[in-house]
Amino acid sequence: MKKYMIRGFVALFAIFFFTFGWITHLLYDDAKKTLKESTLKKIKKGGVLNVVLLNSPSTYYIGSDGPKGFEHDLLEAYANHLGVKLSITTANTTKEAIELSKNPNIHITSAALSETKEREKSFNFGPSYFEAQEQVICNKGMLSNGRFPSNVDDLFGLKIVVGEDTGYSETIEQLKSEGFDINATHTSEFSTEELIAQVDTNEIDCTIVDSNIYALNQRYYQNIALAFDISNRVQQAWVLAPNSKLLKDDMYSWLNSFNQSGEMARLKDHYYSYVHLFDYYDTIMFHQRIKTRLPKYDKYFKEASLKYQIPYSVLAALSYQESHWNPNARSYTGVRGLMMLTQPTAELHGIENRIDPKQSIFGGTKHLSLMIKSVPSEVAGEDRLKFALAAYNIGLGHVFDAQKLAQQIGLNKNSWPDLKRVLPLLSQKKYYKTLKHGYARGSEAVKYVDAIYDYRDILQKNSYEPLLSKEENDEI
Repeated sequence: MKKYMIRGFVALFAIFFFTFGWITHLLYDDAKKTLKESTLKKIKKGGVLNVVLLNSPSTYYIGSDGPKGFEHDLLEAYANHLGVKLSITTANTTKEAIELSKNPNIHITSAALSETKEREKSFNFGPSYFEAQEQVICNKGMLSNGRFPSNVDDLFGLKIVVGEDTGYSETIEQLKSEGFDINATHTSEFSTEELIAQVDTNEIDCTIVDSNIYALNQRYYQNIALAFDISNRVQQAWVLAPNSKLLKDDMYSWLNSFNQSGEMARLKDHYYSYVHLFDYYDTIMFHQRIKTRLPKYDKYFKEASLKYQIPYSVLAALSYQESHWNPNARSYTGVRGLMMLTQPTAELHGIENRIDPKQSIFGGTKHLSLMIKSVPSEVAGEDRLKFALAAYNIGLGHVFDAQKLAQQIGLNKNSWPDLKRVLPLLSQKKYYKTLKHGYARGSEAVKYVDAIYDYRDILQKNSYEPLLSKEENDEI
């Protein structure tokens, strides 16, 4: 009997132990699940999205009207989607950004990071939001002495510096392992943009940057040039905190919607669409004329900006595009002055002397203000200004025609990225013959707006933009 009691006790103990283990396992799984969910839940509960942002033109910087940058704007849009505030910790180099990402309070690290195989071993990447290509950028002066490289073999003997712990340093090490003789230094002291500046001043021969970073910086540095592409196209993504599965899933869903809504195209258009169009010679002349010509008319642009609540940099950029800040400018069609006004436009706005700098600036600004007000109310945000600039160039009627055509072919008539696709069609007979205002050089209008934004960005970067309040900027 005692023997059976012992066996029964052992059986009960075994059942208890199994049950305890099973329950513990379930609780452990639940705990793991809770832990995985905690990143997204903590963000929403705390009402703050903590991010590390690399301080650079392609990522995040403080502009005349507050924070700017492609990745900043993208993260701000995601924070708005979550219904939380964006809290930014800045980093000056990629290495510093990576170090800051290890802080347990950081949810996302954004530093234009390429999703390389080596990095995937160490980091939890979110969905890809951008595609770029690594490029070798060198000083133009090397062209004259025959040292300008055209392939990897030509890098032998050149002074090359790249950022430490970047995709560029990985590329260099990979090439070395394949037998290429490259004398490259890895540095954590300088940012990618600072290395570009060193190439510009000939302190170093070359560096490696992503194609989008080069595109943004070529406007600011006149002595740099693209040598060759050194990698295939790579995906850029944010680094997420560990155990962020639900956060990553939510990002995938949001990015898909953001793309489908056209907002991603709008954002890329704002930062990247016009950078490739800029002429190097014109860049040099523009920088010179900022010093020699702009100061003569500076006060008039500022006064007109305040009166009509249009940013100073937009007015100055518009004027440069029209006349190169030459008050006596005259085109073959008869438009004249700093803002190149037609005689009917001048009469409409009470301008008696089109070559008088003050009258021209105020007349042109008043006309642009009228265009802004005349753009349909459905066109919102910065698109409104772009529509108005296009109207300043080719006339409001052609802009309305382009909107009508956009709607006919299934595009968003109130979206500037979509209108850019349509405007060039206004010079094609099969389209313009059906439109009220007929033929127009729509392609020129697109280049016109892009060029003005390019000039505007240079003026803003060089602190030629007096600060307007947020309310004043929102009214444009």
